[in-house]
Amino acid sequence: MRINVNGKTKEMRAVWFEDGIVKLIDQRMLPAKFEIYEAKSTEDVAYAIKEMVVRGAPAIGITAAYGMAQAWLNKWDIEEVFEKLRNTRPTAHDLFFALKRMKEAIESGEDAVKKANEYAEDIIGRCEKIGEHGEKLIQNGYRILTHCNAGALAVGDWGTATAPIRKAHRKGKRIFVWVDETRPRLQGARLTAWEMVQEGIEHAVIADNAAGYFMRKGEVDMVIVGADRITANGDVANKIGTYEKAVVAHENGIPFYVAAPISTFDFSLNTGDEIPIEERREDEVLFCRECRIAPQESRARNPAFDVTPARYITGIITEKGIFKPDEIWKLERQAKS
Repeated sequence: MRINVNGKTKEMRAVWFEDGIVKLIDQRMLPAKFEIYEAKSTEDVAYAIKEMVVRGAPAIGITAAYGMAQAWLNKWDIEEVFEKLRNTRPTAHDLFFALKRMKEAIESGEDAVKKANEYAEDIIGRCEKIGEHGEKLIQNGYRILTHCNAGALAVGDWGTATAPIRKAHRKGKRIFVWVDETRPRLQGARLTAWEMVQEGIEHAVIADNAAGYFMRKGEVDMVIVGADRITANGDVANKIGTYEKAVVAHENGIPFYVAAPISTFDFSLNTGDEIPIEERREDEVLFCRECRIAPQESRARNPAFDVTPARYITGIITEKGIFKPDEIWKLERQAKS
């Protein structure tokens, strides 16, 4: 992805493997600071995933793949590392997809570092293809709403929801992006907006509750979001608040698209009701950074994801093309391979 550090523009990945260390852009620090987190052990990799140094389903998968490669390189107990990483976050399917791929490769005697690098290149390449397919949906002058961060930071490069946006922008299309702030961790305001700045894409950050206002005023032409898991019937788990955006978009006749690689599809689950939904610490809701914003006596609930039923989804943009939710059975064989 294109970033500006200390006045210099360079291309970087959100996560990579170097000299036996898993290196990641520390997404907790952005946009105030640009720092690289170095994971030198399985505990460090697990911490990076669980505590959201890295987040976004494909990027979590890539990080887990590198964590397995690191374990192989150091001759650590592969089964133990597999279980530790598998238990970091329950919702994003890419985590389990990547770990399964890496475990099978190691058990068959493959070079795990080479395999992890191939996995990362494959996922990033798939997401670029998502951009190529999705860009065709974006007309000149479109105003696009997105939620959370489904950008390059969430993948390694290109992004899922932002891949069509980036492709459209680089083709010279005039576009505008509404960036939901995405409480409670503000991944939209902190991360998606930061990516829009890096790419020079016109945008505005809005409070989550303002999206319906702009939809009703006719100032949103389409919605594109990412996904953490997609079930066999086309239901989609994504960052909390996505379901609300889909319902309001449907009410206002606005196309609602989900962008995700096949690694995010979980055909072992029939519907979204079967997706395990992570509930995170209540302090994420009660505090904004170090400042408590609720009374000391107040408690909070903090589901990290919700499920959008397939009936609200116009189409799912994949590396293989754009499918209606009731057409994704065509991808099942590839998702299992």
